[in-house]
Amino acid sequence: MSTIVSLPDQQTATLPKRSYLNSEYGLKSWLLTGDHKRIAILYLISITFFFFIGGAMAGLIRLELLTPQTDLMAADTYNKLFTMHGIIMIFLFLVPSVPATIGNFLIPIMVGAKDLAFPKINLLSWYLYIIGGTLTLAALISGGVDTGWTFTTPLSTHYLNTHVITAGLAIFVAGFSSIFTGLNFIVTIHRMRAPGMTWFRLPLFVWSHYAASILMVLGTPVLAIALVLVLLERTIGIGVFDPAKGGDPLLFQHLFWFYSHPAVYIMILPGMGVISEVISTFSRKRVFGYTAVAFSSVAIAVFGFFVWEHHMFVMGVSNYSALVFSLLTMLVAVPSAIKIFNWSATLYKGSITFETPMLYAFGFIGLFTIGGLTGVFLGSLGMDIHLTETYFIVAHFHFVMVGGMLMAFLSGVHFWWPKMTGRMYPEGLSKLAALVTFIGFILTFFPQFIVGYLGMPRRYAAYPPEFQVLNVLSTAGASVLGVGYLLPMLYLTWSLKYGKIAGANPWQATGLEWQIQSPPLTENFLETPIVDYEAYDYEWLANKTKNEVTTVG
Repeated sequence: MSTIVSLPDQQTATLPKRSYLNSEYGLKSWLLTGDHKRIAILYLISITFFFFIGGAMAGLIRLELLTPQTDLMAADTYNKLFTMHGIIMIFLFLVPSVPATIGNFLIPIMVGAKDLAFPKINLLSWYLYIIGGTLTLAALISGGVDTGWTFTTPLSTHYLNTHVITAGLAIFVAGFSSIFTGLNFIVTIHRMRAPGMTWFRLPLFVWSHYAASILMVLGTPVLAIALVLVLLERTIGIGVFDPAKGGDPLLFQHLFWFYSHPAVYIMILPGMGVISEVISTFSRKRVFGYTAVAFSSVAIAVFGFFVWEHHMFVMGVSNYSALVFSLLTMLVAVPSAIKIFNWSATLYKGSITFETPMLYAFGFIGLFTIGGLTGVFLGSLGMDIHLTETYFIVAHFHFVMVGGMLMAFLSGVHFWWPKMTGRMYPEGLSKLAALVTFIGFILTFFPQFIVGYLGMPRRYAAYPPEFQVLNVLSTAGASVLGVGYLLPMLYLTWSLKYGKIAGANPWQATGLEWQIQSPPLTENFLETPIVDYEAYDYEWLANKTKNEVTTVG
């Protein structure tokens, strides 16, 4: 590959000049920026803010469930609390977490471009996210929503003591943020790859974002349409979902879950891309079955559009329809299993090291595997009838999305933090945080599988006394988990000023992002790179390093 930039001296005590972090204009230059890296940082700050708001709500939920009675709050307040927790964590954290932050920062660099295809639209997508978040907070301050985050009809269309309109508009606006981001990624990956960067030289991180972007662009408008119809029925009384006016309440379920199950893969696919990069780097091997892993991302995106009805097995769908969707639900597990098996094969006989990103990656594999296997239980008709609307569902969802996605997000943040900031973080403390997070998560959510199987329904502030012991364990685990989430915010903030200078490639990883300075130049590359090596080619990296040492000598 041709020389891209002159790398800074790794012993230099100041950040490199011409970095995207340096500015003569202060806050205004950030708020009006077209630089994808700055927009990624803006997303990172705002998403972290909403994560801790949603996390605080989760803590209050667990405190209420510490005892079988409704001691801490009224039942109606509890309904609003878990609804707003779900809305904030899903639409303002989980959906945009990796794509809008790490993906925004890295995809142009990984493909050899100087920015995304549409920089102004990229900035607009962040402003739309902020507008959506502000409207969500307005709904919360005004009194909240108590329909559940799924906005189930007729609760969302007829019940008056809830701010569905404000929250619905919030999700509608934030949805366009996702659409614009997905569109930007698709065009950039298709049209702006560097010379020599063929499809099968792309990092798997890019493949996963490409598949997720297809889901964003095709699936999000369906949710937008469903919410608009809810708002119209609520305001002017059209009869789309009201049976008394010729509507069908099941139609809303079809529209909502047609987006919301693919949304699971919008959340998890980018996280899988992170894990591919981390596993390869810290085992010093090319990902086993690169082509299979790449196409499995596309297969997940395709199958994701054909499994929505498994959320509706007890809602009156036909037996034949339920049988078909049960089979499709089993099939969607296959491409996910391909990734797990191929990551495991990559580790086999690898030169494995246990840096912090790798620990989070191992946590992802363990928690996501448990979550995926319990999803097969829910795809089975007989088991689903017993487990629907119990805490088994809560545990399954959190193992996949919180255990899986958040572990991947933290793995990616720790992996690319030196590239984003030019600074390292304290390794011992970060490893402790990874361990505390994993233990806290297991203690929090594994007991919920048990109480769910035993029949404890979700969305109730009160429960039978025989479930208290496991709920106390779950609440105690949430306290540990909270510490695990708080630690990275503290030491990563500390590292911005006091962290060791990282250098261009502290992990000795392949990929274009590791061949430029840390933090990157505003324009990413001084010269257009020419890619003449395969993805994850560590032999190429070793030869390149050897040649550089020989030249210096």
